[in-house]
Amino acid sequence: MEPAPSTLWRCRERTLRCERTLIMGILNSTPDSFSDGGNYFDLAQAVVRGLKIADEGADIIDIGGESTRPGAAAVDETEELRRVVPIVRTLAERTNCAISVDTTKASVARAALQAGAHIINDISAATRDEAMAATVAEFQAGIVLMHCQGTPETMQQEPQYTEVVAEVRDYLDARIEALIEAGLPRENTVVDPGFGFGKTLEHNLTLLRQLDQFTQLGRPLLVGLSRKSMLGTLTGHKKPEQRLHAGLAAVTAAILRGARLIRTHDVAATRDAARVADELRVYQS
Repeated sequence: MEPAPSTLWRCRERTLRCERTLIMGILNSTPDSFSDGGNYFDLAQAVVRGLKIADEGADIIDIGGESTRPGAAAVDETEELRRVVPIVRTLAERTNCAISVDTTKASVARAALQAGAHIINDISAATRDEAMAATVAEFQAGIVLMHCQGTPETMQQEPQYTEVVAEVRDYLDARIEALIEAGLPRENTVVDPGFGFGKTLEHNLTLLRQLDQFTQLGRPLLVGLSRKSMLGTLTGHKKPEQRLHAGLAAVTAAILRGARLIRTHDVAATRDAARVADELRVYQS
């Protein structure tokens, strides 16, 4: 029997089925990402890391060439292309994972899609570059539409909302419609509330507590909580790599509230947690 539309994600020639939680493994080819900056800046190191992510059971490898940590400065187009495209090309040839590229630039998206990527993960929900929506539609790629208040340079400078859940949900609903107007089918979209992107700790906790409200959008829901500062605030762990256990607890809560995709630095552990949470979700239904 065909699954409900909200469990399907079409990404070019692929259809990803989110009947179980899908795992998106993070591969940052940057010198300044908050958790693993500099670790995979070299092409060879990045490819080895990407293959390990695949071996650990990721469904998607998410490649980023520009840090989006709070306070991060923008990277110019030429440098981002240099960092990202060779990794995409190599991993597309050497793994069966879907390939995602984390970018807000249409030119980088185009080059990545030409190199073999399937998905664009845009923290600005295709608002920062007016050509992004048309580019994704041209390739019929998958897209992650994420909510972010402000830019990475400014987003944690006193973010404010009247009703954070309603405002984020309505924004994502409008962005889905904008991509449809640009020629991308609804089935090619996924939404992400953007934990830590222009939100205080209380905003993040409110979003997590009420995450099931985002299922009203009728699209699979992606959540990225891996190693984030909110977990450090709650546990007292200052180093991102110390936040695994807290992250697994948050991931489990997110899956039980409707998340269908999890973006993580820790693929193997998160996959195990997701398997258990999926069984609990089935039982609850």
